Amino acid sequence: MAGRIRDADIAEVRDRNRVDEVIGEYVALRRASASSVKGLCPFHDEKTPSFNVRPTHGTFHCFGCGEGGSVIDFLMKIEQLGFVEAVEKLADRIGYRLTYEGGGSSVQKDRGTRARLLAANKLAAEFYAEQLRTPGEAQKAREFLAERGFDQAAAQDFGCGFAPSGWDKLTKHLVAQGYTLEELEKAGLSRPGQRGYMDRFHRRLLWPIRDLGGDVVGFGARRLFDDDRIEAKYLNTPETPVYHKSKVLFGLDKAKRDIAKTRQAVIVEGYTDVMAMHLAGVTTAVASCGTAFGEDHVAVLRRLLMDDSFDRGEVIYVFDGDAAGQAAARKAFEGDQQFATQTYIAVAPDNMDPCDLRQARGEVALRDLVAQRAPLFSFIIRAILDEHDLGTVEGQVAALQRAVPEVARIRREDLRDGYARRLSGWVGWTDEAQVVRRVRETAGAPADAPTRRAQRKPPTNHRPDGGPALPARDDPRLRVQREVLKAALQAPALAGPLYDSLPEDAFNNEAYLAVHRAVLAAGGTSAGWSGSAWIDAVGREVPSGYRTLVHELAVEPLQTRETDEHRYITSMMSALQGTLVERQVSEIKSRLQRLSPINDADEYHELYGDLVALEQYKKALRSQASGAVSL
Repeated sequence: MAGRIRDADIAEVRDRNRVDEVIGEYVALRRASASSVKGLCPFHDEKTPSFNVRPTHGTFHCFGCGEGGSVIDFLMKIEQLGFVEAVEKLADRIGYRLTYEGGGSSVQKDRGTRARLLAANKLAAEFYAEQLRTPGEAQKAREFLAERGFDQAAAQDFGCGFAPSGWDKLTKHLVAQGYTLEELEKAGLSRPGQRGYMDRFHRRLLWPIRDLGGDVVGFGARRLFDDDRIEAKYLNTPETPVYHKSKVLFGLDKAKRDIAKTRQAVIVEGYTDVMAMHLAGVTTAVASCGTAFGEDHVAVLRRLLMDDSFDRGEVIYVFDGDAAGQAAARKAFEGDQQFATQTYIAVAPDNMDPCDLRQARGEVALRDLVAQRAPLFSFIIRAILDEHDLGTVEGQVAALQRAVPEVARIRREDLRDGYARRLSGWVGWTDEAQVVRRVRETAGAPADAPTRRAQRKPPTNHRPDGGPALPARDDPRLRVQREVLKAALQAPALAGPLYDSLPEDAFNNEAYLAVHRAVLAAGGTSAGWSGSAWIDAVGREVPSGYRTLVHELAVEPLQTRETDEHRYITSMMSALQGTLVERQVSEIKSRLQRLSPINDADEYHELYGDLVALEQYKKALRSQASGAVSL
């Protein structure tokens, strides 16, 4: 068995994988400052981005939940990997060959459970794809695709495959590659049968399902033959350590960049619908896999959409035009309204799904379908009104009785009032105020309450992990101390010996003092460290309760518009030194007041000389800090 990965290799892998590029595979990032980007945190639910990334320093930090670290830490957390697995995955990403101390340069055979399962799934996808190209029983699968307008190039682009007949063809193939039967069962590729382990899928058309990082985590399988003993039209990989159907979306690996770029996600219902949409140019289409579109799917998309505002981004549900599609649209409305005003509905005409529509009317029809979307709330309310005869008073009253409770369920007050007024017009009810009042009363809001937007909660200093309280980021009394520590972590070469000479008395906050001590214990800013390696070194020296503060300070931008970063850092340290000198001046003045210039002449004149020198020094420091902070 190979030994541990060389430290030099770990540093190489960490430095060559840009933290913003790796995180950008999972989270939409946008510019926050000249040296940082931000997005919605993938580790907790939030609507306002507090997840910051500093590409130049190789670090990330979430000001909401406290998660932070290097690119390795991010991958470990997001993919639930061990340290070795994360390093190996990043090494694979850049094509870097790792050396294991004590085991030569050969790649470790057992790279961890998750890595082994992903590798097995990848080989399975390649096996199935080869079977689809092989003459014989796969002809049925090729015909299925061709009849729906998908040629060989489309099938190859989406990785389509075919599970052959026979008892254990895939199982034998993977065992020959060095995988155990237990691993294949754990990956959902094989299962125990009466005659031993057998393949999970037989005689079916398959689509590989990939995670955000592009790894194959499972498969969706479509029934082709009438004599298939399993009658279910679709089968999916069961829940495994790498496949969780409530968190994966088919096509997301292809769609994620355009979703982040266009701020639009199109939700369809099937694998062929995703293929049809992408081929028609709607490259933001995705579909859930063997389960309804749910909250976990929403969380994934919100991070890509940068859904930090109720008025930005679009999620478009595309449903079949049949009764099931109408029911699905209603279910979307009855959900948690996670996307609020950005949610739209598009219903295909003549009971067709997107795949049928592409065949019947061409690819332009799919693009038009998405373009002609209707707001979710409007779609649901109008669907209710269509069930009533609005030409009669009786029909109007019945329509209001049905629609008012639905409008009252809209969470945002301004939207709710707006749709209440629209409801009045759609129904033809002349007393608009009466309809608005009824909707408000049904929603449990005061009938005469003014419309207001939800107020954002002020930032708090709460520690979700129960650790020691951290100083507020916007505390003006500690601003200079915070800026100096940020400079030491983010630009140690500029902070240099001047920082290392700062005494502990310069930091009167317990948390900041702990970080300062850790910086010095790690060798100081003059030790030659930089980037994520420097942050890791300081993190190892700081008490565990303050490690999140180190990551926080490493990514938070310096509070300056100064183009000369060195000048700003120098001014901040001068300001901090000035604060310390100010305290010393106050102490000397206090002592002088207690001394007699006659009885304690020697001590008095000595202290007075010190005071004059300190006052001059304070004046010089004030001049250096001028324009950056007021002493």
